[in-house]
Amino acid sequence: MKRVFSGVQPTGNIHIGNYIGAIKQFVELQETMDCFFCVVDLHSITLPQNPEELHKHTLDVAALYMAVGIDPKKATIFVQSHVPAHSELNWLLVCNSYMGELSRMTQFKDKSSGKDAVPTGLFVYPTLMAADILLYDTHIVPVGSDQKQHLELTRDIAIRFNNRFGETFVVPDVKIKEVGARIMALDEPTKKMSKSAENPLSRISLLDPPAQIKKSIMKSTTDSDNEIRYDVENKPGISNLLTIYSLFSGLTVPEVEKKYHGAGYGTFKKDLVEVVTDSLTVIQDKFYAVRESEELRIVLKEGAAKANEIANETLSRAKKKLGFVML
Repeated sequence: MKRVFSGVQPTGNIHIGNYIGAIKQFVELQETMDCFFCVVDLHSITLPQNPEELHKHTLDVAALYMAVGIDPKKATIFVQSHVPAHSELNWLLVCNSYMGELSRMTQFKDKSSGKDAVPTGLFVYPTLMAADILLYDTHIVPVGSDQKQHLELTRDIAIRFNNRFGETFVVPDVKIKEVGARIMALDEPTKKMSKSAENPLSRISLLDPPAQIKKSIMKSTTDSDNEIRYDVENKPGISNLLTIYSLFSGLTVPEVEKKYHGAGYGTFKKDLVEVVTDSLTVIQDKFYAVRESEELRIVLKEGAAKANEIANETLSRAKKKLGFVML
């Protein structure tokens, strides 16, 4: 089977953009692929984190993996910092990458813009992401569209290393959903939905209570013509809501348009509240059942053991190619 790797940062509640854009694919891929799904806690400290919150959110993400339908019997679930090879390979890749290509990364430019002091980790974040992926001889990486540039850099680094030192890494392909790869903020539908946005009504998190879900959707930005029609350029708000409705209901966007032809935004939003709430309630029930269970820690321990075995083999292969003395 082809191997899949992807990860989610434990920097707050996972929102529906994360879920639709990437995590929902995880559940589908585990049926036909050898999947490794990681809680990338090392990535989260590129910006300052509260230690207690980092600990809590790491376990939350692992529990949400299971709650959305990732089966530990079919896929490997683990925490990044439980596999030291991630950090060591990162250094090897840092030494085989260039400041120019790292400084061109859009996320680095966005997050460092206007700041006098920028953490070094934010700059070399993409090489750690490359290490994450390359350690597992990954063939496919399911991510949201905002990570495409990082995946292209990963491919460049892998090809460069292979050309210099001989065949070492599998060069991965990116998998981005055709529909829902980029869910937009509810309050500013021209911007991507974000965990770090100041307005909590800009997003819907997987663990939000029904009242919060309702408030976020009902206050979401649309337009004044009250026509439920998919048109990203001219009607970004309602187009974003149509995408969300489609991906939570299983209906296509044209089917949703037809269903609400002639209806107003109020009716559509109320129904969308119900569709999203019903779906998230199922996830939340599973989450709370597993979050404090011994099962979760067993899954992470077993996942780390399997991940370490594979990652250490890849790391040793790379170190040998670089000339390090292996005992």
